[in-house]
Amino acid sequence: MTTQKDSREKTIVKTSIIGIIANVFLAGFKAVIGLMTNSIAIVLDAVNNISDAGSSLITIVGTKLAGKEPDKKHPFGYGRIEYLSAMIISVIVLYAGITSFIESVKQIIHPETPDYTTVSLIIVGVAVVVKIVLGRYVKSVGVKVNSDSLINSGEDATLDSIISLSTLVAAGIFMIFHISLEAWLGAIISVVIIKSGIEMLRETISQILGERNDAELAKAIKETVISFPDVHGAYDLVLNNYGPDTWNGSIHIEVPDTYSAAQLDQLIREISVKVLQEHHVLLTAVGVYSINTKDEEVIEMQKKVREIVFAHEHVLQMHAFYLIKEEKTIRFDIVVSFDAKDRKAVYCEVLADVQKEFPDYKLQVVMDTNFAEE
Repeated sequence: MTTQKDSREKTIVKTSIIGIIANVFLAGFKAVIGLMTNSIAIVLDAVNNISDAGSSLITIVGTKLAGKEPDKKHPFGYGRIEYLSAMIISVIVLYAGITSFIESVKQIIHPETPDYTTVSLIIVGVAVVVKIVLGRYVKSVGVKVNSDSLINSGEDATLDSIISLSTLVAAGIFMIFHISLEAWLGAIISVVIIKSGIEMLRETISQILGERNDAELAKAIKETVISFPDVHGAYDLVLNNYGPDTWNGSIHIEVPDTYSAAQLDQLIREISVKVLQEHHVLLTAVGVYSINTKDEEVIEMQKKVREIVFAHEHVLQMHAFYLIKEEKTIRFDIVVSFDAKDRKAVYCEVLADVQKEFPDYKLQVVMDTNFAEE
């Protein structure tokens, strides 16, 4: 795992350095052209390139800090710093959009006549191509290594290419019809950038707050767990994310009530090792639900309870069933979908119907949550 982590970090740093070099060169060319042609759009585009270089630098710093080994103060590591760096980049994009909008409005109110040359337009055209290629490259690498910072930088580069393209369109209209529209186009593009920045920021904040389990990862882990002999079900999977590709969690398994403590210990250890090897998720706890296997009457009662429970809409799961005849006790958990208008009401209805069928039994029913629910 260490090798994979180091490889991911090197890939992010390498990609970010490429972004810095490309953006610094583009900013220099555009600044000169913008000042020569008296084009506010091209000058703002150059400033935007400098902010992109800064974003790449933030990505490098964030990745390096996130790669620090866990310590006494932060035993789960520093992986979430990558989310903070992605948030900073989102704020930079948002700020760039707002600044561009303000400058565009100033140009609309107090217009200045641009003075384009063929050479300047060719250079801007090349910049458009470079930004498109750079944006696609950075974003694809970001998706590959699961780096939100790179993904945001890639999307920002793509937006920059649209800005540069808009300046070319404005230049063409001015040269043909002698109408200057670059300030208006700049304002429209600025709104697009602001919208993109807000969406990036919202997504990053959502990750920092903590989102539901990754549905595909949760499904894969459960399939791995129930592949073990005598594991009849895997439930209550909770995954905690401490940075991209850094997870730990807990799960409950159903096993026959004939299992000894020694057998359980061996089974839990094997499950934990296999989940870590195949999914890179550290299971910090594996809880156990026992299943009635000795009494046929109890097994038939379980089937009846399941029929009653699943007759109710919005009930997704029933697990952890165990019946103790001597104590007249039935216990089980149910998962009620978030789609239910009133989850508590569904739970109470299930409880009432089961109690009606088994009036002599004491019920211990827990309303559980499926953290990977779509």
